[in-house]
Amino acid sequence: MKTKLTEIQKNILDFLIDQIKGRGIPPTLADIAKHFGYKNRATVQQHLQAIEKKGYIKKNPKLSRGIELTLEDKFFVPKPVLGEVAAGNPLTIYPDAIDTIELPTIARMPKDSFLLRVKGDSLKDAYIFSGDIVIVNPNLEPKNGQIVVAILDDAAVVKRFYKKKNEIELVSENPDYKPIIIDKKYPSFKIVGIVVGIYRSMEKRAV
Repeated sequence: MKTKLTEIQKNILDFLIDQIKGRGIPPTLADIAKHFGYKNRATVQQHLQAIEKKGYIKKNPKLSRGIELTLEDKFFVPKPVLGEVAAGNPLTIYPDAIDTIELPTIARMPKDSFLLRVKGDSLKDAYIFSGDIVIVNPNLEPKNGQIVVAILDDAAVVKRFYKKKNEIELVSENPDYKPIIIDKKYPSFKIVGIVVGIYRSMEKRAV
């Protein structure tokens, strides 16, 4: 059983994962100190020693970039997917999870946020594709141009939000779809959250 990391240790580990898996090389002590605003590299060294002791990394003191990740299966955590959201025609958000995905620890989820799976191609020009997982933050006020998840008569869509003087438009990023104009036809319309992140598995997805 792994030992739990402190918040700063987790942040440092996430940074290590991001650098090693994103850039292909581990950061130096100076890189870590600069990223987290530490003036003293000894502080970074202490945190790395604690992370190593808990089994997440292995350090080679003879190398400036001598940090190796271990326990790689622990870098993914299971998160529930609460439903499907339409990039096209509206779909239902279910009250219970419909699936679970292994989300990388570097994919940060704000407080109260939740996951939905996209179905459809109306946001393809925004590089959001059918099968992608969107991270939705319900605690933000929507601003023009942001991608939102909205409820229309008990069904959910994901679109760009534009508030005009007398109406709201939900706009696709695909010329094949017309904007949805929010008026009296949708008395139960509400924004349930702002899309703040996207996760796409490299494995083949069902569409």
